[in-house]
Amino acid sequence: MKLVVLAAAVAALLVPSAFAATPTLNGTVGPGFTIALTKSGAKVTKLKAGTYVIKVSDKSNIHNFRLKGPGVNKTTGLGATGAATWKVTLKAGKYTIVCDPHATVMKSTFTVS
Repeated sequence: MKLVVLAAAVAALLVPSAFAATPTLNGTVGPGFTIALTKSGAKVTKLKAGTYVIKVSDKSNIHNFRLKGPGVNKTTGLGATGAATWKVTLKAGKYTIVCDPHATVMKSTFTVS
């Protein structure tokens, strides 16, 4: 019986794609008039549809970080700083990151296919 359990555990380790980690994106807003979404340090311009973890660092109480697009509308609070972590499913389409009070100067878009 112990051998069967051990074999199952080893088999699970040999199939990493079935247990792949959810990709992480990093969002930042502030402290100046900056907003960004990055993956492995590079600006996000295109992503594949799927589930992502987004870690947001809100560094200014005069800004917020909003992600909006098909089926997604997540935001940090205005008037506060701190961190937020969201797990989102991105579908094909156009997405925007924006600071609501400063939307004319603090926004960026990316596409999901």
